[in-house]
Formats: sequence, structure tokens, C-alpha cells
Amino acid sequence: MRPRQWLKNGFVLAALIFSRSFTDPSLLGRALAALGGFCLLSSAVYLGNDVLDRDRDRRHPGRGLRPVARGSLRPAPALLAAAVLAAAALLLGFALDPGVGLVYAGYLVLMLLYCVLLKKLVLLDVLVIALGFLLRVQAGGLAVGVGISEWLYLCTFLLALFLALCKRRAELGEGEATFSRASLDHYSPAFLDQLITVVTAAVIVAYALYTLDGRTRLLVSPLMPLTIPFVIYGLFRYLFQVSRRGTGGRPEVALTADPFLAGDIVLWVAAVLGILFWGGRS
Repeated sequence: MRPRQWLKNGFVLAALIFSRSFTDPSLLGRALAALGGFCLLSSAVYLGNDVLDRDRDRRHPGRGLRPVARGSLRPAPALLAAAVLAAAALLLGFALDPGVGLVYAGYLVLMLLYCVLLKKLVLLDVLVIALGFLLRVQAGGLAVGVGISEWLYLCTFLLALFLALCKRRAELGEGEATFSRASLDHYSPAFLDQLITVVTAAVIVAYALYTLDGRTRLLVSPLMPLTIPFVIYGLFRYLFQVSRRGTGGRPEVALTADPFLAGDIVLWVAAVLGILFWGGRS
């Protein structure tokens, strides 16, 4: 079920935070329930993916230790657990809001297509991953009844694309194509470096324009541009991790194991919450 990777589902809380609704206990509870639902969904996807990839995973030095690959968890109970988790998530989603349930269902279909086919297709593999993060944000917004701005969608998509490309770059350096990533056969270090450069610049520009936008300054706070340095440093530090330490293949590790990157994320969250709570405009 890979609970360490549930960190990615934190994007579900984006709408709650940026709408300054996190002080409402009812909305906070609904957002956390939507977050829990996505944890169930992602766990179901991981189980199903491990069953589909078990033969390839056995040849990988790291993935070969996963329960399904090493034989300690048989495919049948793994798929049964995946079905139970998916069903529980869908029930929870529709109980929260019909829209949330539909987003959950859409995510399951998208990830099924990804596991079976799309992860083997160059460029589509990373774009689908980024789309999955947009669905997380959408589910969070529907759960708390908050509209999602185009800026939040854009920044989320670009940041997720940045992480996905860095993951592919690290995997390529580790020789993943030999074991399980068919799409990596079509990537090259130079090509991925070009894509990462373009997307990194796009993330910085998009976030800067979001904080400087007149609607953001009016509806959120004119102090949001103060958070730009945290975003720039975080991106650059992550790139350092990918290029010098090779940890980009596991984003959940790269984001938590490096004290400088983890500290930057904590400071960014603290700055955003502080600005929204004390410096925001109603």
C-alpha cells in the first residue's frame, strides 16, 4: 500500500488551504476525509500495479523486495484487497459529494489505463501522472465546496510534471529501463534535461504570476509574493538531489530525507498559512 507515498495526496488539501477554509472544523473534516479516500485509492492502484508488474519487478534489485514480487503476497489476495480499498474509497467519495465520487472513479480508470498501457508510452506516461495530481486538487475542492482557480490547476500540473520528469531522469541514471520502465527506452538524459529545464522555468513563472495577479492580491493577500523564494529554492534543491544524489526516482524520499529541502517545505507552508491567516483579506 506504500504509505510513504501517501504524501502525494496532500494536494487534496490545496483548495482548503488557499481558500482560507482550514479554520472551519466541518470543512477541515471533509477535506481530511477526501484525503483519506485518495489514500485508499492510491493504495488500491499500487496493489494492482504490483500484480501486473510482478514478473518485471522480480528482476529489479529494489522492487524485487515488494511482497507480490517476492511471493509473500499472492496475486489473488492482493487484487481482492485492491478491490476492497477501491470500493471503500468510492463509497466514501460519493458520501462526501457525488462530484468527489466521480473524480475518484475517473482517477481509478485513468490509473488502470496507466498501469496497463499509458506508462509504456513516452511523454504520455509523465503527463498522465501530472493529470492525476489535478484530480487530487479537484476532489479536494469539491469536498469543501470551493472553486479551483486556473492558477492552482496550472501550478499543480506543472509541479507534478516537474516531479515526474525528475523521477524519469533519476530512473534513467539508475538503469531502470533494463528492469521495468519500457518508456525509458525512448528517453535520453539530454532530452529529459531539456524538458526539466523548460518545466522548472514554467513552474517558477506560473507561481510568480499567481502571487502577483491582481485577483490573488485582492482575494488572498498582497503578501503572497514573499513566498516565491521558497519555491525557487525548493525546486533548485530538488534538482540538486536528482543530479548529485540520485534520489529523484523516489520523490517521497527526496522530499523528506534531505533536511534542507524538508525545511524549505516547512517554511513555505508556514509562510503561506501565516499570510493567509494573518495577512489575508476577507
